[in-house]
This record gives sequence, structure tokens and C-alpha cells, in this order.
Amino acid sequence: MRLFRDKPTRKRCKLYSMLRAQARRPHKSFHTPGHKQKGFDITELSYSDNLSCPRGCILDAERDVAKILSANRSFLLTDGSTAGVFAILHTAKAQGVRSIAVCENSHKSVFNACAVLGITPLVYEQAYRDKIPFVHTRYALNEDFGNIFAKADAVFLTSPDYYGNVADLQGFSSFCKETGKLLLVDGAHGGHLHFEPSLYAGAYADLWVDGVHKSLPAYTQGAVVSAKSENLAESLRQAVDCFRTTSPSYPIMASVEYAVKYPRNVWLEQAIKTLRDDNERISIGEDWTKVCVRFGDTAFQAHAYCEQKGVYPEFCDGNVVMFYLSPATSRKAFRFLRRFLRKLTDLFPFVQRKEQEREFALPNNATTEQVALRDAENRLCATNCGLFPPCTPLLRVGERITEEKLRLLESADNVYGLLDGKISVFKE
Repeated sequence: MRLFRDKPTRKRCKLYSMLRAQARRPHKSFHTPGHKQKGFDITELSYSDNLSCPRGCILDAERDVAKILSANRSFLLTDGSTAGVFAILHTAKAQGVRSIAVCENSHKSVFNACAVLGITPLVYEQAYRDKIPFVHTRYALNEDFGNIFAKADAVFLTSPDYYGNVADLQGFSSFCKETGKLLLVDGAHGGHLHFEPSLYAGAYADLWVDGVHKSLPAYTQGAVVSAKSENLAESLRQAVDCFRTTSPSYPIMASVEYAVKYPRNVWLEQAIKTLRDDNERISIGEDWTKVCVRFGDTAFQAHAYCEQKGVYPEFCDGNVVMFYLSPATSRKAFRFLRRFLRKLTDLFPFVQRKEQEREFALPNNATTEQVALRDAENRLCATNCGLFPPCTPLLRVGERITEEKLRLLESADNVYGLLDGKISVFKE
């Protein structure tokens, strides 16, 4: 399979070796899956081990992954980081956590898991610089939102975020140790950072998830969830068993092991610095894989131009167009991107976005209705919704809907939280 192209890496992969060996043997399928094709996509058979109760190659792969990620136990996921987020919050609740301090720009899976599990999210506001989200230090947050962190049973961070910002992991780790709270981290975009312990969630968190398919060469939905201590590991195992599919994809599992073992791309990490030097409109945080280019009000036009030229960025949020790299990005692809961005920023100048103050209000009643976007201005939003990706709330429950945010929802190619182009609002 083309994904497994780095020979030294795949030789060290337990799952790939098993699948490759078996694919070469006679195999008449009278088992699921229904496509009945010989190859990597199989089910649990006598030779293939069982993700729900691993004893062979899957167990060996998980042990290798845990060692690389500095975990006591790591569990392979074929359901994406979302399953990992549910699992770590389920584990936290089993440890007595009833509330978490969490940023409003956290992924929708965090808020969904809280709703399902009965955990109260104590939400603090996202900070912005040049209209791009950035992360506060633990001390700055304590100053502005100290009451939230004091009341919460655990701290939930996103690190890195979709814009390449790495949280103050060391600061929050110290805070959690001092106060006896769990530190939980959604590292869906940071699987590659295990090469840099100072930036990696697993160096500090009690429980964390790596969405390795996002920033490492794994198939979509490949992820890992990990626990730092033996006590939490057993509780996490039980939680994973609740949320993980009973029909896991073997190609995805094999690709997760392969991705975690994939070598560091030192040349690319160093070459990224030249993009910063090329143009002051290019923003790259501590996480080098996210290249954010600021366009302001010309962002959607720039994004459309990219796709017309067959260049597909990760997302456009109406201000920034983000290009996502990985250790598997080739030198040729990087050099193309550098030339392309020079042309793109020449064609589409930066135009300052209008900004409107956010306003929240308590609704007079809890009755809701669906209205067309054009009729929603100044109404109170009744559901979290936003652009997809980054899948973080553009509008939160109880927020007054502004013309600017309606424009973003109408202009974006993909959104979440809407139904047939309508938005849920509180009746007035």
C-alpha cells in the first residue's frame, strides 16, 4: 500500500508486517468485510489479534507506541481523536471530575462529551492577536479567569491548536500538581511533536489524545489515546472499550503505528523558517506544521483562487488561509508552496476585517426555532456553530448573532451547527 512507503519505518511495524505476510498467502474470504477482497482490510481472525483484547501484534504495537509517546499505556483508535476525547473525559469522571476549565475555542467533541457524560464545562474566553487565536500563559489566565480554574476539578487544554499555538503546558502542569487536579489535553493536531518534549502534550498531561492522521502519515481517523500513570491506564482502557468501535479498520491501525514510528523531517522543520522571512503576513507558531497566511476580508477570494489552481489548503476562517504540512511533505512540495504563497499574497492584499463586539445574554425562555441565516441577525444563538474546519465555535449558545459572523457562515464552504441552511435561535 502506497502510504507505507518508508521502508525502514515499515520494517519496524508489527501490524504492517503481519498484514503484509498474510496478504501473500492463500485466503478465501467467508468472513466480513463484505467486499470479499484479499488484502489488508480484514476482520479479527486467528492470526490478526483483537483490538478489544490484544495479545499479539496489536499489543506489541501499542507497547511500542506508548514507549515513543512517554505513556504508561497507549491505545490505538480507528475512530479519530473524538473517541479519544470521550475516553479521557470518561476516565476523568471515574476519578471524580465533575467540572473542567476549558477554552471556548475547544473542539466540538469536548462539549459533546461533557453533555453526554454529565461534566460541566467552565468556559473561559479565547484570546486573539491580529484576529488569530493565541494561547495565554497559566499566570495570565489565573489573573483573568482564576475563579474558573479554582472551581474546576480538572483543566482541559487544546495543544497545539489549529493555528499552531502550543499551550503553556509546563505552567498548567505545575498548577495541576499543586492543586491536585488532572491535566487533560486534546493533542489532535500534535502527534508529530513527540520529537520535541517541551512542546508535546504527553510530556505534561495525565491523559491526552494524539490525532496522528492530521499531522503524521496515517489514514484518516487514525489516533492514539494515552495515560501517564498505571492507575489512570486501567480506567482509560475501560473507557476506550466503551467508545471504540468493535469493527476496527486494520489498515488504519497499521497506519497509526507506522505514523508514530515515522522519522523526523529535520530539513523541513528548518526550511519552514524561510517562509516567515519571505512575508510578514505569514504566521507560524511553535508548531511548524501550520502555515497561516493573513488576508483579512480577501481570505475567501484567496482560498477560492487556490482551489481553482488545484491547490487545497486546510481551511479558510474568513481571515486566515491555513496550509497544513507534515513530516511526509516532500522538498518539492515545500518549494512549490513557497513560490505559490509569494504569488498569492501579491494577488490578494491584506484587507482589515471588520470586528464587532461579542455580546451574550440570557434568553427569556428556552424555546427555540430554526430561522434562515438572513433573518438571524441580532437574535440569540441557541446552539454552538462554526466553520468546519476548524470546528471550534464561531457562535456560542446565548451569543448575539452579528452581521459579520453571519457573513462568515454564509461564505464558508463547510460549517457545522446549521440545519438545511438554518440556524437555531431562542424565541423572543
